[in-house]
Amino acid sequence: MKIKTQPIEGQKPGTSGLRKKTRVFMEQHYLENFIQATFNAIEGGTGKKLIVGGDGRFFNRQAIQTILKMAAANGVREVIVGQGGILSTPAASHLIRLNAADGGFILSASHNPGGIDEDFGVKFNGQNGGPAPENLTAKIFDATLTISEYQLADAADVDLQEIGTAQLGAMLVRVVDPVESYQSLMESLFDFAAIRDMFAGGFTMRFDAMHAVTGPYAHAILEDALGAAKGTVVNGIPLEDFGKGHPDPNPIWAKPLMDLMMSEDAPDIGAASDGDGDRNMIVGRGAYVTPSDSLAVLAANAHLAPAYADGLAGIARSMPTSAASDLVAKKLGLGSYETPTGWKFFGNLLDAGKVTICGEESAGTGSSHVREKDGLWAVLLWLNILAERKQSVAEIMMDHWQTFGRNYYSRHDFENVASEKAQTLMQRLAAKLPDLAGQTVEGMRIVSADEFSYLDPVDGSVSENQGMRIAFDDGARAVFRLSGTGTQGATLRLYLEQFAQNETDRAPQEMLQNVRKAALTISEMQTLIGRVEPDVIT
Repeated sequence: MKIKTQPIEGQKPGTSGLRKKTRVFMEQHYLENFIQATFNAIEGGTGKKLIVGGDGRFFNRQAIQTILKMAAANGVREVIVGQGGILSTPAASHLIRLNAADGGFILSASHNPGGIDEDFGVKFNGQNGGPAPENLTAKIFDATLTISEYQLADAADVDLQEIGTAQLGAMLVRVVDPVESYQSLMESLFDFAAIRDMFAGGFTMRFDAMHAVTGPYAHAILEDALGAAKGTVVNGIPLEDFGKGHPDPNPIWAKPLMDLMMSEDAPDIGAASDGDGDRNMIVGRGAYVTPSDSLAVLAANAHLAPAYADGLAGIARSMPTSAASDLVAKKLGLGSYETPTGWKFFGNLLDAGKVTICGEESAGTGSSHVREKDGLWAVLLWLNILAERKQSVAEIMMDHWQTFGRNYYSRHDFENVASEKAQTLMQRLAAKLPDLAGQTVEGMRIVSADEFSYLDPVDGSVSENQGMRIAFDDGARAVFRLSGTGTQGATLRLYLEQFAQNETDRAPQEMLQNVRKAALTISEMQTLIGRVEPDVIT
């Protein structure tokens, strides 16, 4: 069927696809317009093979049925979908690559809450398994502005609960175990025997799946394959509303795990993953590991895992992420790359073989095995390192800081800021940048200030206006960005960093107080948005 429609305002994909409130996606034509615009942008679906799956949040199953019928109507030859509509984002990326598919639709709003009154999202990943690059998302957006009809097969829903094959018109639908191929990939990367021996020797762990998509993967890999004790994985059943929680693996939203890890009953390691399984949190007994430090430690020790025994090609990080991984790259003689926020910017570097490991301060870490960040991969690499080094998480961190120095780091999120006020702050700050170098503010001397622009070393593309950064002469740095992953208002993010070569055991917020004062004064935050206390500190 060809259904008449008209453009719907506000369908411009962000760094992670299109995210809106669930009820918006449920409005007439809303999802269909965006999916058809995507087909139009990729020159139709005729003869193509696609992967489809999501994180199990509310509206996931209904949206998948719509996408399947639209794929059939657009001439798609075959669709591989996870059983029950479930696929973690890294597992979907792997299936695209494993099956030489033409791309895939991933349904998720990542770490945002789920439910009919919460958030939903959809994005298209390309042939390399990674998020659509900016030139494709621009084409998708352009197509949403001119759409006049969409195609939909007049067919019954496909049974997604039964593994096997089905026909939807001329299109083959294959329903697959969402874990099987991903688990095989992990077994090829890591020394499962060494990790299994470590668990058998009494090593203990708590993994909080946060009632999100990683639960089935963690049960199968950590408990069944690696022999971690039953009960190691908690909140392991994916729920449409994530158990009314916020599936964001950080000390705020994973507080029960943090409380356990800071108690006398703490296991050897705690870990968590987010809504769609691409983020991670690592915490040792009494020792929280920041995502920036985790990236650096994983890069410095990756050679202990079989897949990376021959060393790394290079390391990449997003601009707001601390420079800790740069120090590792320098010591190892590797290339290091600083990109805008958004995993899609790592894709070219990975495809070109310039880097092996990438990471973001927002708890995303990954490698060349897929083209997405991968929460469980990071957890398994930590386990492999612990099995080989036979030290605690805290001991590994202390050794790392003594070797490389410590990049004290914190992100302060100011949520639901009135968009006009947030834009005014950023505009006024941008106007100040050219004159800041050489000034002293709150006792801190500024050595450079600019608005980050990225020249892709692979394809020569330029991405401008990627955040404002201010560097100080004592190794401190402040970065300001407006987040592109929320669904209402604006989230203003202030990233604070202070390098210390020898003082490696201080409290992070204490070490960051001077650069924080300078950043607040420079930005006139109290005057412009009316607050200086963040909603979330990570």
